[in-house]
Amino acid sequence: MSQPPVTPPHQIIETPDGSRTAHNLRFGEAYGSRHGAHTQARHVFVEGTGTNVHPAPRVLEIGFGLGVNFRATLADAAARGVRLEYVAYEFDPASADLLRAVSEHEAGAEHPAWQQALDRWPHTPFEIGTENVRLTVHYADVLVADLPQDWATALYLDGFSPTRNPEVWTPDFISRLAETLAPGGVLATYSAAGHVRRALTAAGLSVERRPGAPGKRECLRAVR
Repeated sequence: MSQPPVTPPHQIIETPDGSRTAHNLRFGEAYGSRHGAHTQARHVFVEGTGTNVHPAPRVLEIGFGLGVNFRATLADAAARGVRLEYVAYEFDPASADLLRAVSEHEAGAEHPAWQQALDRWPHTPFEIGTENVRLTVHYADVLVADLPQDWATALYLDGFSPTRNPEVWTPDFISRLAETLAPGGVLATYSAAGHVRRALTAAGLSVERRPGAPGKRECLRAVR
């Protein structure tokens, strides 16, 4: 008897701004916004944290996903000629082929740091240093990982949604995340859920609502 066809774990999605994301079957939702993956990365995270104007950003990302946020940040830093340090935690890495397919012809895709990341993905945790960029990727459960303290000028909280991946949105974990921020550091997330906002406030952060990216009314910005 022939074997049934294997269902691919991800399906690439073309989004209205011309960028791509993919559907993750494990969590039952897309990695990035179906309404514009690059637009969300730029609006919610790069601009929402002020990374686009910081002279030497240090970014911590929870959920590297397909690298869309990293590439948007990389493209901005390269255009401004500033140094970028970027640390990301990814528990369930997608294939390098998927990252390559999603990033083709996109912002930041031709940068040597992204090309080196693709060459090393996802075999071992790695650190890349090239052309004013240092990227460190940990394949680890961020819930139990050692996190940098008082370090990040920006924190991108971009896990799958609170209903699909509730562990990274709990008050206890958000309190730990707050401690990774340097004084004046900014946490940004696409979520505007009330319990997320309350957890950020309980962690001692100053929280504000911002207009959301296309497809969402609001997103959150929280400052230490």
